Order: sequence, then structure tokens, then C-alpha cells
Amino acid sequence: MRSLGLLLVFVLLFGCKGPEPRKPVQRKSGSYFKESIERSRKLLEAEEKKIQEIIKKDSLKHYTHSASGSWYHYLRVNDSTEYTPRTDDIVTFEYNLLTLDNDTIYSEADIGTFTYKVDKQELFLGMRDAIKLLKENEKATFLFPSSIAFGYHGDNNKIGTNVPLKSTITILNIEKQQNNLEE
Repeated sequence: MRSLGLLLVFVLLFGCKGPEPRKPVQRKSGSYFKESIERSRKLLEAEEKKIQEIIKKDSLKHYTHSASGSWYHYLRVNDSTEYTPRTDDIVTFEYNLLTLDNDTIYSEADIGTFTYKVDKQELFLGMRDAIKLLKENEKATFLFPSSIAFGYHGDNNKIGTNVPLKSTITILNIEKQQNNLEE
């Protein structure tokens, strides 16, 4: 009986500790994100260098840098209007997608004529911004770094991971929407 009492006292004294917090198995730091940012920065730097080499070799054309990060030059300019597509306008256009080495990924024939409701349909970032730069009946060639093209994910078909693109876009028609008519 006495040993049972001693056992009970030991259990009460040593078994009633408060809960101990668990220690993390792995400590997390911002190093993964820092490394990812550094990789992305180096990738963009390399792509920009290649784009600058293309522009330098194509010295007969005047390239413009867009706010979104693409470079472009006009093949056909429309001086008869100032109107560029705005949100909700319906734009009919044709385009192709090539690598920066001019290897065709998707031809105009593959894609066909495309109708797009500005800012309301899914297009990659560079293309959305490119459409807003062109007027009806204008044609331009754009150079897109992968970060504003299909990025890390690609298009799940012919465009792989981190592929910068070249695209020639022709705006065939801009159908102004009611809220843009008075502007």
C-alpha cells in the first residue's frame, strides 16, 4: 500500500507539468523568397539583354518601350485617328507568337482572327497592354519578356516555362462601347 502511495505521489509531482510547446521541425526564413526574387531578376536581365541585342541588330526600325515592359515597333501606322481601345471595347485582331529566335510557336493561321473584350477576357499581360497601344488598322511587332508573356507556367501546350515571345499584332476593328462613345 505504501508503495502504491509513493507511486501516486511521484505521478502527481512529475506527471503534472504544464504543456510544453512543440519546437518547429524546420525553421522558415525569407531565404526561399529572396532566392526566387534573385532568380527572377537574373532571368529578366538575361531576357532584356537578348531583346536589346535584337533591337541593336534591327537598327532600321525604331523600337519603343511600353510601360508594361515590352518593346515594339510599327509596321503600319494609322494617322487618321487617335482612338486606341479602352475597357469594354470589342477588338478584332490577328497575331502570331514566335520565339525571340523567330521560331514559330503559333502562326496567324493557327490562331485565326481573335475577338477580345478589352480588360474583360483572359489574355497574357503583355498582349492585353499591346492591344491598348494600337489603333484600328495598325500593325506592330512586340517583344515580350517571359514575365509579361506566359511566365513560369507556360500555356500548357507549345509555350514552355519562362519563354520570352515575339508577336506581330494587327488590329482589324475596334468596336467602341456605349460608355466610350462620347470620348
